[in-house]
This record gives sequence, structure tokens and C-alpha cells, in this order.
Amino acid sequence: MGALCVLAASVLWGTTGTAATLAPDVGPLAIGAVAMGLGGLMQTLAAAPQVARHASRLREQRRTVLLGGASVAVYPLAFYSSMHLAGVAVGTVVSIGTAPLASALIERVVDGRRLTRRWSVAAALGLLGTVLLCVAEAARAADDTTGASVATTLLGVSLGLVAAATYALYSWAAHRLITRRIASRAAMGAVFGLGGLLLLPVLLATGAPLVSSWSNAGVGAYMALVPMFAGYVLFGWGLAHVPASTATTLSLLEPAVAAVLAVMVVGEHLPAAGWTGIALVVACLAVLTSPAPAGRGRRQRSSELVPGDDVGDAREGELAPGRS
Repeated sequence: MGALCVLAASVLWGTTGTAATLAPDVGPLAIGAVAMGLGGLMQTLAAAPQVARHASRLREQRRTVLLGGASVAVYPLAFYSSMHLAGVAVGTVVSIGTAPLASALIERVVDGRRLTRRWSVAAALGLLGTVLLCVAEAARAADDTTGASVATTLLGVSLGLVAAATYALYSWAAHRLITRRIASRAAMGAVFGLGGLLLLPVLLATGAPLVSSWSNAGVGAYMALVPMFAGYVLFGWGLAHVPASTATTLSLLEPAVAAVLAVMVVGEHLPAAGWTGIALVVACLAVLTSPAPAGRGRRQRSSELVPGDDVGDAREGELAPGRS
């Protein structure tokens, strides 16, 4: 169920690139600020009772909350700027495709968590698929004489790497709070609420085009309500049951969805290599979500928790009656 929640969130996130093309007058900073800023504040309002109930534990974990909130604020600015400079497909692939590696590194260094063979196989398939998607998009863009310069594309790729790192950081922070007996809605509400507050000045400075037309306002409302608010509620539920490295690997579905929508809605052409990449991403998801062999499932689930945490403690905040 945790994996399914993350996959559902990834499908919603995959629509953001196509939605952004419907508001060409709105800059990437404004799109990122309205999506994660308003979406994050709505998460806090919706989870206010849970946040209040877990206020003392959140204060104890304030460094983790601050790290997560700062990462939430940086991520959308880097992500949407990356798509703006390097293209929707390349920006999405770099930002989401390299996030599993960043998550694995964080969990290995900070938590001492060993990576399973299943994760390694799935990550290899997913990363190969995202590379093929990126190569296919680059080949298509090479035929476009109005394409961006090499320097602009490299800047977009660099911002994509920043987005991947911050995505991994706030996923790890939220998962860490949940494993500290904080309900997922309280953890996500605190982290995304802080990130939303940090994004408000950016929204005030760049958001004028959002109210210049009904279509722009509709795109902004959709981004905040559906992919960000609903998507991250689902993502929080998923993080209650899978580690951050698994969640970020499952979210490799997002660039595949983005590529398919770019073909079906925007009218872009995807070469054979791109479709092969999508197939490899699907194979990655199949490896991660297939049931573990009998006798190994319990050991694998236990190894996915941060060392020292109890299985019951990690999920108490989410499963106890009245907590979420």
C-alpha cells in the first residue's frame, strides 16, 4: 500500500510539466512558488490537529524539520527552472532520475542503512531508463534550430541536480520524523508548511502573471491543489511504510508519465529510445513492488527502518486510531 501511494503521487507529479506549458507567461519561479508554497500551506492547515498533537515531538526534531523545510523551499525553484532551461523531459529526468542515488547516499552515511539487492537492481533499471529518456529528448532537441544553447542546457541540468538533492533531503527528513513516532500528516504538514512560508516572498515577487488571466490562475490552482497538496499527502502516507530511497526510486514513474503526456497532450515526438526508457522504468517499478519471497519479507521490512527504531513505534503515529 505504501508503494501504491507513492506511485499515485508520482502520476500526479508527472502532470506538472504539461500543466506548466498551459501558462507560458508564468515564469518557473512563480510556478514553483505557487505549487509548493500554497500546496505546503494547505497541507499544514489540513493537518493542523495532528501537528498540534505532535508539537512536542516536532520541537525535539526541530533540526530535521528545518532541514526538510529549507529543502522543500529550494526544490521547486530548482526543479521548474531546470525544466525551463533544459526542457521538460530533460529537467524532469535529471531531477527525479538522480534522486534515488542521493537518497541512498544520505541513508547510507547518516543512518548506516544497507541497500538491498532488490533496490540495487531496480535502481539500475530505473536509472538506465531515465538516461535513455534523456538521450531521446536530447536527440529530438538537437533537430530544433530554436533550441537553447549548450550553456543554458548545462545550467538547467545543474539545477536539476540541485532539485534531486533537495528532493532526497526532504524525503529523508519526512521519513525520519515518521520513524520518530510522528504521524505522517503531522510530519508532512510541519515540513511543507515551513517550506511554504519560505516560498511566500518568492510568490509575492514573481506571482503577478498568475492573476493576469483566468487560465494562468487555473494552472496555479491546479498545481497547488492536485500534484502538490493531494500528491504529497499520498507521498506522506507512502513514507510511513517505505524508506526514502525506495520512495524516490518509485517516483521514477514521474518522468515516464511526463514523457507520455508530452507526446499525447503537447504533441512532442518521442523516439524509440524514449519508449525503451519508459519500459525500463516500468520494469524498475515492477521489481520494487513485487511481493518479497516468503520468509524474507519480515527481515526486509525490518531492515528498512532506521537502526534503533521499533516497527510498532515507526508506524504508531499513522496507524493508531484518531491519529490521522
